[in-house]
Amino acid sequence: MEGILGNNPVLLENQKMGNETTGSVNHQPWSISFEEALQNLDSNQQGGLTSQEVTKRLSKFGKNKLREYKKKSIFEIIADQFKSLIILLLVVAAVSSFLFGEYLDGWAILVVVLISAMIGFITELRAVRSMEALYKLGHVQTRVLRNGKVSLADAETLVPGDIVLLEGGDVVTADLRILESSRLQADESVLTGESLPVSKEIEPLSSETVLAERNNMLYKGTAITRGSGKAVVVSTGMETELGAISELVQGADDEKTPLEERLNKLGNKLIWVTLGIASVITITGIYTGREIIFMIQTGVALAVATIPEGLPVVATIALANGVKTMAGKNALITRLSSVETLGSTQVIFTDKTGTLTENRMTAQSYLLPSGEVSVSGNQDQDKKGLSDNPILKDVLETGILCNNATLTDLENVKGSGDPLEIALLAAAENFGISVESVRNEYPEEREEAFDAEAKMMATWNSIGEGTYRVHVKGAPDAVLRSCNSVYANGSTKPMAETEREEWIEKNNQLAAQGLRMIAFAQKDVSSTDGNPYETLAFTGLVGLLDPPRSDVKQAIENCKRAGINVVMVTGDQEHTARYIANEIGIESDPNANVVHGRDLAKMDIKKLSNEGKRSLLETTVFARISPAQKLSLIDLFQANNRTVAMTGDGVNDAPALKSADIGIAMGRRGSQVAREAADMILTDDAFSSIVTAIEQGRIIFTNIRKFVYYLMSCNVSEVTVIALSFVVGSPLPILPLQILFLNLVTDVFPALALGLGEGEKQIMREPPRKRQEPILTNQLWFGIAGYGALISMAVMATLFVGMKVMNLPVAEAVTLSFLTLAFAQLWHVFNMRGDRSSIVDNTIINNRFVWGAIVLSAGLILAAVYIPSLANVLSIHPPAFNGWAVVLIFSLVPIVAGELIRLVFNNHHQAGITPTLKQSEA
Repeated sequence: MEGILGNNPVLLENQKMGNETTGSVNHQPWSISFEEALQNLDSNQQGGLTSQEVTKRLSKFGKNKLREYKKKSIFEIIADQFKSLIILLLVVAAVSSFLFGEYLDGWAILVVVLISAMIGFITELRAVRSMEALYKLGHVQTRVLRNGKVSLADAETLVPGDIVLLEGGDVVTADLRILESSRLQADESVLTGESLPVSKEIEPLSSETVLAERNNMLYKGTAITRGSGKAVVVSTGMETELGAISELVQGADDEKTPLEERLNKLGNKLIWVTLGIASVITITGIYTGREIIFMIQTGVALAVATIPEGLPVVATIALANGVKTMAGKNALITRLSSVETLGSTQVIFTDKTGTLTENRMTAQSYLLPSGEVSVSGNQDQDKKGLSDNPILKDVLETGILCNNATLTDLENVKGSGDPLEIALLAAAENFGISVESVRNEYPEEREEAFDAEAKMMATWNSIGEGTYRVHVKGAPDAVLRSCNSVYANGSTKPMAETEREEWIEKNNQLAAQGLRMIAFAQKDVSSTDGNPYETLAFTGLVGLLDPPRSDVKQAIENCKRAGINVVMVTGDQEHTARYIANEIGIESDPNANVVHGRDLAKMDIKKLSNEGKRSLLETTVFARISPAQKLSLIDLFQANNRTVAMTGDGVNDAPALKSADIGIAMGRRGSQVAREAADMILTDDAFSSIVTAIEQGRIIFTNIRKFVYYLMSCNVSEVTVIALSFVVGSPLPILPLQILFLNLVTDVFPALALGLGEGEKQIMREPPRKRQEPILTNQLWFGIAGYGALISMAVMATLFVGMKVMNLPVAEAVTLSFLTLAFAQLWHVFNMRGDRSSIVDNTIINNRFVWGAIVLSAGLILAAVYIPSLANVLSIHPPAFNGWAVVLIFSLVPIVAGELIRLVFNNHHQAGITPTLKQSEA
């Protein structure tokens, strides 16, 4: 964006109106007159573009929207089902069967492949479509001048050269060069971070003018707060300033979430273990004289058995279910795995205003040179206070004139604009001063917009022929530094340094009571030129109350009980931040240390001593913090192995939201860029919704851990029983196709039921997991081995009884061992309860999905026994009554043994070989 296109429309056409895939043609439009901008765009201020021209430009520039979520086609989802190593192994087994003439086995394996793919397809389709729905935002309408008429048009259809009409309350939907302005003001905080609206004009500016000072431009994503105007579109879509930032955020590398990292590590380990076990058993079988094709099929079946193929399916469903639950509790998850990551959060960085507080300010008191005046909200009482304090009228008028908000509901203190400014207008009305009358009597001639560095704003208002009064409001320390006198009793007197310090101390005292403090000053001048922040007369302070949300204190308490550290990171002053932190329970010490942004700016965090870093890590309140400093703090905490969640709403927060393990954007007041950078969006902007999400995240991870534990212990039992048969020289207790059948039946459905559990009631009384903690700890691997051994020994015992005690043929005895393994795995689901939970009242017993899975799986097993065609494929022979009795007795052995071991170790809070799922325990 370094040059400007020439004025010749032919040149414009030769440039093809910029790049055909972008939506910008007018570079640096703030630096030229609006007439030149119109000419460059080949547009007409009076009639706008024609419909034909709009269609032409729309085809060249594309729609006026930011990055579009690419919809995943059904064919892509189907193709994904055949990319897994598991499916590849099954296909190898099928091909091997066909090559060796085992056509029945080959077709049976292909059926298993198709069933597995179908389950994965249905699951992924539902999850993908649910996630795509999150990106379908409502269409915004814009008033646009086309074909000489004003009409409403979809904002996505705007093109460079369109003439847009704007008024207070409108959202700016493209980058615009202003053509006409009538007291036009815009809230550009999402781009610049400045909280106060900016007045707009039409005159050209220097080409070097920075974004925050381009007062003849309007930018996509901002909002009109006051006045009206007309403007021409100069950039659309990703070519807007908002799009440029969005592209930078989009281009940043996403860190894998802890869950993704753990699942990947587990999968990588299992692949090598699987291939090793399958190879050893296959080679050993062939070496001992077994049929080559049979051993290849067995090896492949064991490979499939070792890998929990139900894992991706169940994990996706469990996470998607978490997304659905969160959406019903005011939290939209933009990445499935973020549900779990939030559950592992150890630190929450939260801003104050609007998240911990209601963002609904009311003026409480005015501290004036003549004394303090309280705001009661009762007009009769307040009017008496006005008559007793003449200087109060000047301060109230400054609050009206140095103000860009509008008041629409005095009783409920509501209006359009900054809540602080709305509160000032409401206070003036309560004192009997009409906002409209004052603004009409003293018209604004110039405004100096709020400056983040100066922390002040100013207006020049005419008070007579050639005389203007400069009204200033801003941060108390900044305003007091700009004052050299105090206004009192109709005149001014010099302000001594000691008096300035006294006012700063008074400000600190009120701020320490939780009030947000604003200072006022004024001076009379004969011109609208000059610096407004020099030689001012101080007129007073106002304290405004933004009360904490009613549900925040309990939410903070829940976080502390769960071992989560809540850190307030705010732009407000330290005394107010400390007070609010004490009120809501973030900090219990009223004299707790608060780290100020100016002190943090002096530090090189990476070079701090261990003691210095420890001090910052233990700090719970940071005040006057900039977005860049938020990013530094996140890096510090993450470098010390903390999983960090951070809230944010502005464009400037986007890098920190992206960097945090979980970025949480505000849905109501958050910018579009912040929402795009975030992993979670709060639709109610409430801190308590974060805590609810943390609880759900913990439940999700515990459920994932349960079903992985369950799947692995079942699959290990299958591998172990095959290995034992080689050791003792017995026939295989379970055949290859039977293994595949069990993995499709007894693994998937009970595991899916575990993934949908509601979690223990006391889950928020456990500390968060360590950042690098794997899904399966060493203790859980020991439990997997133990349960695998119990189940395999029960299966081998059944085979021995069938062959040696009941004198059954090998095929019938193998049927008994197969059924024992099948039902032992089904009953094994009840071993997944928490160690300290009741045997008759726990999340497994109370999970209706578990009972449904058992009924369904048992029905499918019985179908495999009694449907002749299926029984023939699986080589199953329906057992007699005594055979079923043997199956029932031995299939119950693992769960009975598990309960006995649990009973022995439970008094010592140790798991032995039982599930150690402490995050789900009471």
